[in-house]
Amino acid sequence: MKFLIIWGGVLSALGGVLVGATLGLGKKGEVDRELSSPFECGFDPLGSGRLPFSLRFFVIAIVFLIFDVEIALLLPLLVGGGESTVLWVSLGGGFLAVLVGGTLHEWREGALDWK
Repeated sequence: MKFLIIWGGVLSALGGVLVGATLGLGKKGEVDRELSSPFECGFDPLGSGRLPFSLRFFVIAIVFLIFDVEIALLLPLLVGGGESTVLWVSLGGGFLAVLVGGTLHEWREGALDWK
């Protein structure tokens, strides 16, 4: 127990030193308007460098990432098929049921419809 407390203190102190060094040695100064411009050819920008962002792209990307991670979590259950006990089959089935339930819920809510 003492070992964990000592290492926790050492790691916290090390983290504090690294954050302090970053803040102390970091670059400070004014931001140059021309250097922070998205164009580097010498012309002043005619309009905003930012385009309108569709929230639908963001929602679809987040849904894809969530289900991609869940599929990656299912792979060890498929690979370890030689040790299929009732516990592993029930855990895999429950996890798959939550995955399918989430997909059906998002489908019914219209999150997957492109309008």
